[in-house]
Amino acid sequence: MLDFQRSLFDAGVVPGLQPLSVGLERTDLSDGAWIEVRRGWVTGADDVFEQLLTAVPWRAERRTMYDRVVDVPRLVSFFSASDPWPHPLLHQCVDELNGHYDPGPDDRLATAGLCLYRDGTDSVAWHGDTIGRGSTEDTLVAIVSLGARRGLQLRPRDGGGSHRVEVGAGDLLVMGGSCQRTWEHAVAKTRRAVGPRISVQFRAPGVR
Repeated sequence: MLDFQRSLFDAGVVPGLQPLSVGLERTDLSDGAWIEVRRGWVTGADDVFEQLLTAVPWRAERRTMYDRVVDVPRLVSFFSASDPWPHPLLHQCVDELNGHYDPGPDDRLATAGLCLYRDGTDSVAWHGDTIGRGSTEDTLVAIVSLGARRGLQLRPRDGGGSHRVEVGAGDLLVMGGSCQRTWEHAVAKTRRAVGPRISVQFRAPGVR
């Protein structure tokens, strides 16, 4: 059982999307990288969170780090373009994002990777999504945040000033340009008492 506290402002709101054509906050980073944030893009975000929490086949992963195998500090799930997705709003998100950003045919968003951060001890280390086209070409990665507010940190790979974005329930964060190659991003652990969060990452096929 996870300690999820619904927002009083979200009660009874039907899940949907606000227009992407207004409200986008753009930040240009270095080396051709940029991010855009749309606050409150998903309405009824608490309902979507609760449905994903129960409908998604969450799994724990283990990976080798140095000389030992460790637990990945979050639960994950992945849906390809041909898989049945766990909520119809996710398809709406992909359609709206592809319509707004109009990526090329090889870069259209078509997969959904989900992470469940159960509390402040769950995290993701510094990385860029450089498997596939992201290793050599500009790619688009869009993240929808549901549940508790967490900070997403970004830093340039070659050193320099970092950037932090607080993302809350229903917020959209898009990383574009060279962001995956020239910058890294992370969700750090925190000692603050925070509730669970689901991150939904939309990518082109083959980009991880």
